[in-house]
Amino acid sequence: MKIGILGVGHIGKTLALKLANAGHNVVVANSGSPENIDPAVLATGAIAVTAQQAVQDKEVIIISIPLDQVTEVATLFAAVSEEVTVIDTSNYIPARDSEIEELEAGQVESLWVQQQLGRPIAKAWNAILAHSFATKGKPAGNPDRIAIPIAADRDIDREITLKLVNETGFDAFDTGCLADSWRQQPAAPAYCTDLTLTEMQAVIDTAEKDRLPKRRALAFAILTERMGGISPENIDWEFVLRMSRALYI
Repeated sequence: MKIGILGVGHIGKTLALKLANAGHNVVVANSGSPENIDPAVLATGAIAVTAQQAVQDKEVIIISIPLDQVTEVATLFAAVSEEVTVIDTSNYIPARDSEIEELEAGQVESLWVQQQLGRPIAKAWNAILAHSFATKGKPAGNPDRIAIPIAADRDIDREITLKLVNETGFDAFDTGCLADSWRQQPAAPAYCTDLTLTEMQAVIDTAEKDRLPKRRALAFAILTERMGGISPENIDWEFVLRMSRALYI
């Protein structure tokens, strides 16, 4: 498939490496020029392009940027066909990013992103730790394979997202429509807890929407006190996993 990825942070980089390695025609773009993209992102065959080129003539576009920057790329989608599957990987972390009034009022993150882009989207790869995503993928059928939740409203978007998640080394768990995708937002039991399909099935309906913001804030406060924030460069990933399981499940 022809895939464009906007953003080459830790999730975007791993997506580029894994999807290109799976045989897809992958291009990647950052907020600057293609020359500034780390060559390591291109190690398995992805090609660095401009943001405009990343969304042209693609079958799938993946947005892997901070959620508060979605409005900055929205104009790129004006000419993108409705037939293209757009997948968002972002999360709302107000203590890290800008506060967004609608999300503070309880709007589901995926629905807010869809509203900004003015087109249907799917949600995936937002509920996996960057380190787990890069290092813990396993072949299909492995009983210890970690599950990644996905959500979509259109059948074609769901089908494509399920396929691509599987190709990145993880079992895709369908959480349903975008309106219910709050169950994979930060601080939900399915968020960054490295669960298998069976384990995720057991906890997905235990999520409590009203409690997510407080748990999210508590987790950020713990990480800030212990490690000075949530920059992947200074994170003790095993500690984050233990903390997530203790706070969210």
